[in-house]
Amino acid sequence: MKASLRVLAWLFWTIVTSLVSLLLLVLLARAFYVFFPTLTFNRLILWINRNIGFPEAYYLAGVPIMVLFALYFYRRSVRRHEQRYLKLLIEEVHRLEEGSVTKIPVENVGQLGQLATDINRMVERLRTSMEEERRAEQTKNELITNVSHDLRTPLTSITGYLGLIDQDRYRDEVELRYYVNMAYEESLRLKQLLQDLFEYTRLQNKEMELQKTRINLTEMLHQISAHFGWQLQENGMECRLFMGQQPLYVVADGDKLRRVYENLITNAIRYGSDGKLLDIRGRIDGNDVVTEVINYGDPIPESDLPHLFDRFYRVEKSRAKQTGGSGIGLAIAKHIVDLHDGVITVESDEYRTAFTVRLARDPNEAGGGLRRV
Repeated sequence: MKASLRVLAWLFWTIVTSLVSLLLLVLLARAFYVFFPTLTFNRLILWINRNIGFPEAYYLAGVPIMVLFALYFYRRSVRRHEQRYLKLLIEEVHRLEEGSVTKIPVENVGQLGQLATDINRMVERLRTSMEEERRAEQTKNELITNVSHDLRTPLTSITGYLGLIDQDRYRDEVELRYYVNMAYEESLRLKQLLQDLFEYTRLQNKEMELQKTRINLTEMLHQISAHFGWQLQENGMECRLFMGQQPLYVVADGDKLRRVYENLITNAIRYGSDGKLLDIRGRIDGNDVVTEVINYGDPIPESDLPHLFDRFYRVEKSRAKQTGGSGIGLAIAKHIVDLHDGVITVESDEYRTAFTVRLARDPNEAGGGLRRV
């Protein structure tokens, strides 16, 4: 809209000044002939006077005049527009200095337009930086709150049980051993929490290096599921493995990858014991090895799914003490899978909850050449 008005103003002033100039030129020619008829340029003036009424003479005199005025008013309009736009840019830069992060309207004003684009790009980076700083501050506060809560709970229990023992407030040796056992279990929980925090910090700071070897996931998952036999029994669950006939080979860090599946299985037992079954499936999908850890307990609310791999996030915060989870196991699993250039996802509905891990297949296997180890 502003550009259209500028064009109309330019045309208006160009036409008006051109007509006025042409009229003045005609009057000047006639006056020159009237007041100075005896000059040697008399014939020239006579020629102009005789031909001044023809349309061709108007065209010959008017077109250059109009072009000159058109150029003048165009440059004048451009300069005024550049000055206004430069003033706007200066005002917006001052607002940025005061903390504003609003974008500047970009107009086609030569290098000033490019400058506005660059400023907007800087504003966008500034906004992103401020949002990241705000999220980092919020995350730090949440980290302090959650760590304080998670550390305080087992410490309170340990202090309470040891206080009862120190004050001889137990009936017999059986109750004494019970208090000692409870304090020991809480100390193990505290140790596990500290290990989780330490490992997660190393992953975040990229201090953990992978020692990759060729691994048969089928064998690893059979070993891990056997290791969880007593926990499955205590929770009344049965573990079923469906790994197919073909070995599933990947090149990965065995210790780190074991931690991924241990965390997934622990999570499935902790929150899926009501379903009584824990299924572990594996298959080959092109050049990838896909494994699934599935439980049939209560579904995860859809609103919680995007945040499930966030650190300290719990779907059921009220069950934190009962389940003993730190809320960081799934975050560690995701970071380890990311380090292996893999993908971990989760799906949940009323029937089942499935965590899927997709890793690159061993290139020797994917290429068709089997190599035994």
